[in-house]
Amino acid sequence: MAEIMEAHGIVIVGGGICGLATALALHRKGIASLVLEKSEVLRAEGAGIGVQANGWRALEELGVADELRKTADLITTYHDVWRQGDNKTTRERYPVRTEFRCLNRKDLIEALAKDLPAGAIRFGCRIATIHDDHPGGHGAVLTMVDGTTMKTKILIGCDGSTNSVVAKYLGLPPVRTIPRPVFRGFTSYPHGHQFENEFLRLRVGGFFIGRLTITDNLVHFFVTMPTPSPGTALSAMDLTEVRDLVLKDLQDHECPAEIIDVVRGSDPESLNLVTKLWYRPPWEVAFGGFQKGAVTVAGDSMHAMGPFIGQGGSAGLEDAIVLARSLARAVDVVDSAGKDDDDREPPREEVIGEAIGAYIRERRLRLVLLSLESYIMGVLLVRSPSPVVKLACIAVLVLLGSKSLRHANFDCGRL
Repeated sequence: MAEIMEAHGIVIVGGGICGLATALALHRKGIASLVLEKSEVLRAEGAGIGVQANGWRALEELGVADELRKTADLITTYHDVWRQGDNKTTRERYPVRTEFRCLNRKDLIEALAKDLPAGAIRFGCRIATIHDDHPGGHGAVLTMVDGTTMKTKILIGCDGSTNSVVAKYLGLPPVRTIPRPVFRGFTSYPHGHQFENEFLRLRVGGFFIGRLTITDNLVHFFVTMPTPSPGTALSAMDLTEVRDLVLKDLQDHECPAEIIDVVRGSDPESLNLVTKLWYRPPWEVAFGGFQKGAVTVAGDSMHAMGPFIGQGGSAGLEDAIVLARSLARAVDVVDSAGKDDDDREPPREEVIGEAIGAYIRERRLRLVLLSLESYIMGVLLVRSPSPVVKLACIAVLVLLGSKSLRHANFDCGRL
């Protein structure tokens, strides 16, 4: 193994929403960390992200909620439209009873990153392997693709749902996939649009379409397409070509003209396509080993759940608050044991393990319930052809209270 070139107290792998939120939460508690991001710049690409009241509570604790509220208006109404094959249309409209806004992911990423100290994010860092610091030790040694190595006392994996090197090190199984392409983007209206501040959810044919207002001049949309035919290579197409294909399919299914106009007028630079949806089954969240010494995971690396209940991003923000709070309590334990200097260093090994264990225990039930509901919505209810299975899914969703405010009303507590 190459000589250790650097040593750090806390290293966070992944500079996405959860990784940056975790670094900022630790910073607010006076604890330094280093974020390793494989991209050369902040990964601010992508489309909108719905943040419900529980996510806004976490953003309040991070100190960025007020500035982000200026970028996105309140969504006040859910509007569901289901067009069936016999031309029967079912409509349901009901109010949003808690704070719900659709953020531009770029705005969220930049808000989380800007309050971090200079040098807290290191770009272009691709990790090849992770090794134990020493037999029985709590730390980890990271080996980069370029051969350089780095030692850390605490390692937090926020490196996404696929190819997470930290999740692999912990022995977690790969996330599962659903072959459902999602095409999304933004549409600008320089002179203002005429839409209500609503989340329109339209089901037509095999398509599930969403339209969320962000401001009076900006709208986010997504189109979830049916499972592609064998040999269809959407990922090899130019995004404007994908848009043309989506428009043709929507027209063929007699989609409302206002939706077609939103897609047709979208900003080409904002377009984004994912060909699969990733999730971790609820039983893996319930029984998964999310800790090895002082190594753990958060966000999608821990509980990828797809977009089906709109809680993936907010759950990652909650993880950041709870993990930073647990580690800060461990620091206080060490401080009270007689630490004299003024720098708040990460706690010693035995306290670190207890703090990470407390974080996992506090989060597990919450994440199991979120993952279970998302699993039923996205995997069983959407994919299963059996009416009996679908009826059973609906019954479970009723028992879970899927239309209640239970998830949005959740409070992860103070930082």
